[in-house]
Amino acid sequence: MSSEIVFIGLGHMGLPMALNLVKAGCRVSGHDLVAASVEQFVAGGGNTGNDLAAALGAAKVIITMLPASRHVEGAYLGGSGILAQAAPDALLIDCSTIAPDAARKVAAAARDKGFVMLDAPVSGGTAGAAAGTLTFMVGGSDEGFALAKPYLEKMGKAIFHAGDNGSGQTVKVCNNMLLGILMIGTSEAIRLGMANGMDPKVLSEIMAKSSGRNWALEVYNPCPGVMENAPASKGYSGGFGVDLMLKDLGLAVENSLSTGSSVPLGALARNLYDIHSKSGAGGLDFSSIFNMLAKAEQAK
Repeated sequence: MSSEIVFIGLGHMGLPMALNLVKAGCRVSGHDLVAASVEQFVAGGGNTGNDLAAALGAAKVIITMLPASRHVEGAYLGGSGILAQAAPDALLIDCSTIAPDAARKVAAAARDKGFVMLDAPVSGGTAGAAAGTLTFMVGGSDEGFALAKPYLEKMGKAIFHAGDNGSGQTVKVCNNMLLGILMIGTSEAIRLGMANGMDPKVLSEIMAKSSGRNWALEVYNPCPGVMENAPASKGYSGGFGVDLMLKDLGLAVENSLSTGSSVPLGALARNLYDIHSKSGAGGLDFSSIFNMLAKAEQAK
């Protein structure tokens, strides 16, 4: 029996997303270059196969979740890409976080071949992916959004139509730039309070009810011990990696240059995360920027 959905990219986000489609009763064929990820997917009830071309040709929906713009362009374009092998009526959904210009480029190529394609990056991290509570930011036509929504609702709880192709990526870039800035600002404020003898939990509680409240402070506190389930209290493991935040901040700065926009705080945040990554923290959760500020204090 052919699979209804082909899902390409079973990484930290893609694997739980694909498994949620399986749990919802969809027939899903999962594919990834990492054999262990494919094995996990199959163990969770999914299907796979060596003949990706045949799977693409039979699929009703093709979903990709890949690392960067170049991977998405490589997967879709060219003589052996998805656009060359997919069934003519297949719905194409790219959930990767890539440059808006890259999303528009691939979508235009898809449209020229008669495909309906959407960019649908997500917010919510690995926990949201596993729980099926992701937020989807969707760029594409009204027709495409209506076709994709039933599938996206099996993986997320908030599905937004941002506008035409590339709009989903634009929202994601803006959102994550703001998130990176807020995480650094929150870490600075808590560090300043601690330097004055404040209990970080008390300080965070008060600020969370005051004008400085924000998501990083209330839900994802960067100080160890303040929130039991936050990555900070688990050695900064899991969650959203420093290198992923660095990538997204890089996309924001790149987009600001192409649009002539001014993002001084976004550029500064990108530089700070670059320093943090190069210090060996690339694999830690992005809230570990809190530790880099401690090192700065100790160096004084």
